[in-house]
Amino acid sequence: MGVDDSEQGQTIRTSGPRVVVAGASIAGPALAHWLSRWGAEVTVVERAPALRPGGQAVDARGVAKEVIRRMGLDAAVRAACTETAGAHTVDVHGNVLETFRADDHGGDGYIAEIEILRGDLSQVLYDDTRDGVEYIFGDRITELTQDAGGVDVAFAGGDRRRFDLVVGADGLHSPLRAMVFGPHERFVRHLGHMLAFYSVPNEFGLDRWLIDFQESGRSAGLRPIRDATRAMAMFSFPSPDFDVDYRDVTAQKHLLRERMADLGWLTPNILAHLDDTSDFYLDQVAQVVMDRWSSGRVALLGDAAFSSSPFSGAGTGLALVGAYILAGELATASWDPEAGFAAYEQRMRSFVEANQEIGRLHAHSRDLPGSDPEPTPDFTSEWFTELIDRAINGVELPDYTGVPPTAAPTEPPITVSAEP
Repeated sequence: MGVDDSEQGQTIRTSGPRVVVAGASIAGPALAHWLSRWGAEVTVVERAPALRPGGQAVDARGVAKEVIRRMGLDAAVRAACTETAGAHTVDVHGNVLETFRADDHGGDGYIAEIEILRGDLSQVLYDDTRDGVEYIFGDRITELTQDAGGVDVAFAGGDRRRFDLVVGADGLHSPLRAMVFGPHERFVRHLGHMLAFYSVPNEFGLDRWLIDFQESGRSAGLRPIRDATRAMAMFSFPSPDFDVDYRDVTAQKHLLRERMADLGWLTPNILAHLDDTSDFYLDQVAQVVMDRWSSGRVALLGDAAFSSSPFSGAGTGLALVGAYILAGELATASWDPEAGFAAYEQRMRSFVEANQEIGRLHAHSRDLPGSDPEPTPDFTSEWFTELIDRAINGVELPDYTGVPPTAAPTEPPITVSAEP
């Protein structure tokens, strides 16, 4: 990976390290952006046959907005935003109880100024990196073996390759995490709630305002999307146990109908479209808690490493910031995994913990009365304001521009598809 320059007494890298990233949602392409900027040869493998469109609205606040700016993607991301003006909480008759605006708290409030559908942000990141990164869709890592010099990786499609580093950015149910670190049960912490969403025809007169109805620990809501003819439906409900296969859509829809059957407001009208939607999603509200996010030459990023749960509103921000720091620290450490991964964890840990605390507090605030002996915390107190600030801005973004990039790969990257 390098040759010695005897006159200068330096080792000059003649080609970049080879890095494979599992997952092409948000964390994976964001990491690919920074890794390739610092000269790595990056392969992103995604088990889905293509990018997955739609999905829930995700937010960028505080330091995450600065990372987007440093990526040079501020204009592209803002152009794809939902343009949500704010949110109304309503009673069963639709009367407004409380209003939150997108420009509250400098755009970092309950409704962020940068709010974008997960699939749209994924598309922006993919379009930004596709010419400098190899993407493989419809395939996945099935086996890896580490040694002192690299990692031998086997793919479901039959290919075998050797990489210098491996990063799992493959979500809450990360197969790569299970492969390297152990079963999901060791790290996934269920927060006692389920979350579902899917797109519906906008027959509800929804304009630029999110509407949210809550009752007895459950919620139903509608949010605008860029296609004004449609809206995004959202549901949450208490569930002490997570006892449905996250891949069994039929069982998930049955569970949602069962748990929301007697909820008022517009709920029956929204549920009437459940069988017609093509983008249904239901999963547990959960966090990933790990003592370490790396093992040898393998590291984890985003929800795979430190999911803060959708109730934190911070998963995307953590992924973007984590990608920036992970790539920057690896490059600063001359791609030494031990030093680079350690610096990444040291910089990110407190930031992650603040956001996970907010996720837990939000979940607890939705618990049914009497389900927990601990009282709901006072969200107007000074300590909570300080916690919010740590969760939005509580991490330093080093300036990595002085890190000399390694040489770019000599062969042009390609995008291919393989059978899953």
